[in-house]
Amino acid sequence: MKKVLLLVGDYVEDYEAMVPFQMLQLLGYEVHAVCPGKKPGDVVRTAIHDFEGDQTYSEKRGHNFAINYDFDKVNVADYAGLCVPGGRAPEYLRLNARVLEIVREFDAAKKPIAAICHGPQLLVTAGVLKGHTCTCYPAVRPDMLDAGATWADANATMSNAVVHEHLVTAPAWPAHPEWIAAFAKLMGTVITH
Repeated sequence: MKKVLLLVGDYVEDYEAMVPFQMLQLLGYEVHAVCPGKKPGDVVRTAIHDFEGDQTYSEKRGHNFAINYDFDKVNVADYAGLCVPGGRAPEYLRLNARVLEIVREFDAAKKPIAAICHGPQLLVTAGVLKGHTCTCYPAVRPDMLDAGATWADANATMSNAVVHEHLVTAPAWPAHPEWIAAFAKLMGTVITH
């Protein structure tokens, strides 16, 4: 069974953690949800972000999301791909040196990396976006451009994903169908409609 690494932390966006976790399992992947400083059985709190006509998303407390693998045991060679959900978690996860090493190791091996919403903040800080075409939540766009990426405006509908080489990015959870399908395809999964 192929394995996928899911990097989460407190106040990760609820849908952006839970939906990929479940959908990738449905496709036959073993998904290891990890968080620095947490062990299997621990939980992270999630946040639910919604688009209700304000200048930015609204935020509500979500669910507890269970960690099922030990962050300290992560070996990038064991995984087919890396999934980075958004929410507020990437903002502080990018301060962890080992998180950045993991992102860089996936990138160096050209293994598929899926990042959504604020998840690309980890890719920015890890320095792996230069020369890539990608998207993210609009508030992360300046960081992405400063990191040398080319902006692809998938935000018109918030439901599109952008694939460039081994990266698949999306602006927010409405893009899940396209984003998860593209990520699975990069990992070799055949999906028929």
